[in-house]
Amino acid sequence: MHIKRSARAAAAILAALLLIPSAATAASAAATTPGTVAPQPQALGSSHTQDAYSPYANYTSKWTRADAQQILAQSNPNVAPGQNSLPRRLTMPEIPVDFPIMTDQAGRQVWVWDTWPLTDGRGNQYSYKGWTVIFSLTADPYAGYTFDDRHTHARISYWFHRASDETAPWIYGGHLFADGASPGTAEWSGSTRIFERNRIKTFYTSMRFDPAPTTAKITMSEGRIQADDSGVWFTGFSRHNILLEPDGRWYQTGAQNPFFSFRDPFTFTDPARPGKTFMVFEGNTAGVRGEYQCQQSDLGNSGETPADVTARGANFQLANIGLAVADNRELTRWHFLPPILSANCVNDQTERPQFVIRKVGNRWKYYLFTISHAFTYAAGLRGPDGVYGFVGNGIRSDFQPLNRGGLALGNPTDLNISSTDSRQNPRQFQAYSHYVMPGGLVESFIDNVEGRRGGTLAPTVKMDITGTRTAVDRSVGDGGLLGYGYIPANTDISPPGGFVRR
Repeated sequence: MHIKRSARAAAAILAALLLIPSAATAASAAATTPGTVAPQPQALGSSHTQDAYSPYANYTSKWTRADAQQILAQSNPNVAPGQNSLPRRLTMPEIPVDFPIMTDQAGRQVWVWDTWPLTDGRGNQYSYKGWTVIFSLTADPYAGYTFDDRHTHARISYWFHRASDETAPWIYGGHLFADGASPGTAEWSGSTRIFERNRIKTFYTSMRFDPAPTTAKITMSEGRIQADDSGVWFTGFSRHNILLEPDGRWYQTGAQNPFFSFRDPFTFTDPARPGKTFMVFEGNTAGVRGEYQCQQSDLGNSGETPADVTARGANFQLANIGLAVADNRELTRWHFLPPILSANCVNDQTERPQFVIRKVGNRWKYYLFTISHAFTYAAGLRGPDGVYGFVGNGIRSDFQPLNRGGLALGNPTDLNISSTDSRQNPRQFQAYSHYVMPGGLVESFIDNVEGRRGGTLAPTVKMDITGTRTAVDRSVGDGGLLGYGYIPANTDISPPGGFVRR
């Protein structure tokens, strides 16, 4: 069966890449988790102004250890082992274990994970001639490899259904690129933009695993979307332009660290700078693995010392969110800018970064979202698999972590015990690779629900975003769960009539 909307409405990354309680309550929560440091009574995260800087400035905001400590500080230390200790407003509702799967038109399962819609530079989501279209990383469950080995076989595929019925099943369209067309051996995440009439640009990560070291290259290919009454298909995508490779100056290379991250391009336009196109992506701070020494600016007022944190191995966690700018209108030439956010000595992965830019009063607010895992936190810190968010007044800002610590939406997790503890919440890895849509809808894929592996789209949830706070809207759908794979378009393009807002 194709995946259908339900009435009820981690897998580890590839080994080759590897309401505030009292201070006493916060200390108690931290003390029950081996290896963590209790937040100091006066410490409520680092101070952040949200002030904006030029995108071209040499300024990188810090997600500090003091910030990240506030995730545990808001966790309930008194839940029974294996329950959810996160604040309810920040917890994704539980996904039923009897979830449906996604299939091709012959009824065979297709493994699906990272998924994104067809958008413009402002994040509006498009249907084309009445068909809503999405793109996913996919793999073949029948090819002889396991679900956790799917990354080296990943291909970008597309799905569509009629925009007039957003509850309709997704129809599998197949691979976006022809076999052998992309320059790597696997295709990893990115974003897909629609331009005038039916021109499409897909930005993605071209991966090659052999020979070592693994290489990751941000790549773009252009095609055309086509549709008639029977469905959607694509033409073109014959040329693949390599846009960026890690430079070793700001963004770590495979030679510097075999477990480096460099992927997930998301392109967008900045309302404050008409005519310019920017890109955010996941990176790691450049330098030879293990040589970085944690700085006081990485810690904030966490109550630790840089030497002690470094000695505990936190200097191996060096995630950042990178920034690049296009040098031509065709978006075929780009150059790096300094990272806009670093998580040095805090976390090693800031995957699939994206901006949701909103007008608040007479000012633009820039919400920067990313996803991360429980197991990629540095020693002494805890957080769940889920969405992390920050807000500032520009694309380069002194970003303020949402909800004090940065957690915007997490899987049900007991932060009082290790993520590897057999008593841990059986839904701690229920969903991952979340994408935040402009209206606050959040889609993701199912990874593991009570031991049942997924590889299919999860129920969408709605996240209310107000100022520096987020909260799950449990009044919609079934206790907060909307349809499986509910990714609605808000704009239609139907040449020759052009764009039509829905």
